[in-house]
Amino acid sequence: MLAQAVHRIAWERDTVDPRSADPIQAFYNAHPYPPPVADLDRVRERWRDPDRRRAEFHLLWPDRPCRTDIDILVAGCGTSQAARHALCWPNARVTGIDVSAQSLEETRRLKDRYGLHNLAIRMRAIEDAAGLERQFDLIVCTGVVHHLADPGAGLRALRSVLKPGGVIHLMVYAPYGRTGIYMLQDYARRLGIGTSKSEIEELVRVVEALPWQHPLMAVLGQSRDFLDPDAVADALLNPRDRAYSVPQLYGTLADNGLSLARWYRQAPYLPQCGAIAETAHAARIAALEPAAQYAAMELWRGAMATHSLVVRRDDEEAGAPVGFDDERWRDYVPLRMPSTGLERDRAPAGAVGLLFNRSHRFHDIVLPVGPDELALLQAIDGHRSMGGIVDKAIPGSWDVAQRFFRALWHYDQIVVDASNARASR
Repeated sequence: MLAQAVHRIAWERDTVDPRSADPIQAFYNAHPYPPPVADLDRVRERWRDPDRRRAEFHLLWPDRPCRTDIDILVAGCGTSQAARHALCWPNARVTGIDVSAQSLEETRRLKDRYGLHNLAIRMRAIEDAAGLERQFDLIVCTGVVHHLADPGAGLRALRSVLKPGGVIHLMVYAPYGRTGIYMLQDYARRLGIGTSKSEIEELVRVVEALPWQHPLMAVLGQSRDFLDPDAVADALLNPRDRAYSVPQLYGTLADNGLSLARWYRQAPYLPQCGAIAETAHAARIAALEPAAQYAAMELWRGAMATHSLVVRRDDEEAGAPVGFDDERWRDYVPLRMPSTGLERDRAPAGAVGLLFNRSHRFHDIVLPVGPDELALLQAIDGHRSMGGIVDKAIPGSWDVAQRFFRALWHYDQIVVDASNARASR
C-alpha cells in the first residue's frame, strides 16, 4: 500500500525521499493522522451556507471585503485537511503539502471522490515551501510546527510564501494542558514501548485503565478520537513534539518575523470572559500589556492543550483593529459564528438565555442575555450594520448595544465585517 502511494504521489513534485531518516516522516507513513475519514459529506453539507465562508473570512481579515477566490496552502495537510478546505472553499485554489505518502494517498482519494479540481497535492516538507514558487493569501498550519526538527526554519519558510496582507492560521501545542500526555510519553519511553500494532493496542488498554485522578483524563474527556490507535500513537509515541507557553510562542514568532494578529478563539485568553471576570483580579489582568494578559490567563486556566492563532508578517502594518471605544462600531456588520448557540432552560435570574460557543473547551465561557440583548442578537442578519440593528431592535439604546456587541465580540459569538467602517464619525 505504501509503495503504491509513493508511486502515485511521486509525479506531483516529489522532493521528499520516502526513505528519509527523519523519524517523523516514517512515523506518519505508518500512523497517518488524523485518522482517515470515509467521506466528507457532513462537512460539505455544513458549508453549503455561504455565511460560513463570510464568517471565516472576516475572522481572518475583518477590515477587507470578503473574497472567496483566494490562494490557500495547507502545510502539513495530513489525511483530509487540504481536501476539507478545497471542498469548503470551491472558488479557492488550494495546495496541500505533507511528507507522508500515506497521508497524501488518503487526500488523493478524497480529491477523486469529490472531484476537487481546485486542489493540488505535493509531497514536500514545510521547510521547502519556497520551492512551490507560489504565494498564498492564507496558510493553514495546524498541529505541525511542533513536530519539526527546526520549527523556526518551518515558520520562516511559510513566511516566505505569504502574500502581502496574508495570514497564517497556526496551531501549536501548549504545555500545561498536555501534562498528562507528557507523563504517559515518559511512561512509554521507560517501558520501551514501540509502535507495533500489538504494543499500541496494549497501550490503549492501559490508558483506558488510568485512575480518574490522572491528568490525562481531562484530555480523554475532550477528544472523541483519542483512543483510536493512530491517535494514541500520535499523542503518546510520537518521536518528536514540543509545546509553547504564551511567552515562548511570542518569542518564537518574533524570532521568525511574525506577529500575533488574534487568537482564533479569543475568549479563553481574555479576563473579560468567564468566571475570572467576576473576581477582583480581572481588572489587574486587564491592566497588563496584551502578551502579559494572555500569559496570565494561560496560567489561570491551567488546561490549555493547544494555542490556535492567526499570525501575520511583522514588517506589515496591521489593519485597523476591531474596537468599540469610538463610534466606528456602528458601521460594523456582525456575523454570527456558526459554532454558537443559545441555551434558554438554564438562564440565571434576570436573563432569558445563555450564549455559548461549542468550540470553547472551558464551560465557564457563557454570556447571559436579557430581553433587550436578545432583541439585538435576533436582528443580526449578516447585512445590517450594528447601528442599523440598534435602530431596528432597541432604538436609541446606544450604550446597551455598545456593551453588548463588545461582549459578543470578546466571547467569540460574532466576527465583524469592518470593511466599510469609516475612520471616524
